[in-house]
Amino acid sequence: MNIEKFSAAGKDVTLYRTDETDCPLIVLNNYADEGKAVIEAAENLGRKDFNLLCVGGLDWNRDMSPWKCPPIYHNEEPFTGGADEYLKSLEEKIIPEGLKRMAEMPSRISIAGYSLAGLFALYALYRTDLFDRAASMSGSLWFPDFREYVLTHKIKRKPDKIYLSLGDKEAKTRNQYMKSVQENTESIAEHYRKAGIDTVLEMNPGNHFRDADLRIAKGIIAVM
Repeated sequence: MNIEKFSAAGKDVTLYRTDETDCPLIVLNNYADEGKAVIEAAENLGRKDFNLLCVGGLDWNRDMSPWKCPPIYHNEEPFTGGADEYLKSLEEKIIPEGLKRMAEMPSRISIAGYSLAGLFALYALYRTDLFDRAASMSGSLWFPDFREYVLTHKIKRKPDKIYLSLGDKEAKTRNQYMKSVQENTESIAEHYRKAGIDTVLEMNPGNHFRDADLRIAKGIIAVM
């Protein structure tokens, strides 16, 4: 892998370029610069035939949230609904800057994310036709009104594949928001299947924080 770091639209971006040809580009919005760990996890699973564009330096609760939502835990920050504005920067500045630095155009562009970025990955499909595929790992599909949004809106461009995953203990919580995550994820997966979209839902052992890098790698591989 060739690694190049740069800034675009005020975000910290790292491009991992494979030496192989005719490979997809995966756009991964990340919380803690986990790109290297994801690449290593994917290589351990036997795959390195993809390019990874990792975007960090995000205002997480703003850039990844589709609309406003109060904090889900005491003393945490609210969600301020800046996903549309960030998506515009991603489309018009960040991804084009990444493409300039690649030796060849990717075979396709997919989007992936974990937690709130997993929510954003699905939301992006309704706001742009840029992405061929999407992977949402332990996605925050508990987000208020998101399931209803999915059920009542049309995706801009039918994706080739959607991958969803969740930890089997994530819904086992007293939190009024997060306890709906498995029910919502299963409902959304079924909705996509009925719409004729190749959709995979995988359950992983553990809670929200277990094996995040491995889960992301598995999702990326699944949509390749």
